[in-house]
Amino acid sequence: MSLQNHRELQTTREKLRMLEERYEAEMRQVRGDRHVRELSMRSIKRLINQLKEEIARFESRSSFGSERK
Repeated sequence: MSLQNHRELQTTREKLRMLEERYEAEMRQVRGDRHVRELSMRSIKRLINQLKEEIARFESRSSFGSERK
């Protein structure tokens, strides 16, 4: 995945916010299967990191492009 424009950037930031909220909720959760919860949290954390990387790449490309003008 590679962000192409500012609209995709905003959508990705919103997804990131929702995933971070979900991750925090999972951290507070104490019921259910511990192993399943741990796997779920790892998956959510992986997605969070992926979205942060995509945002950073886009912002880096955007700032590089504006410096070249």
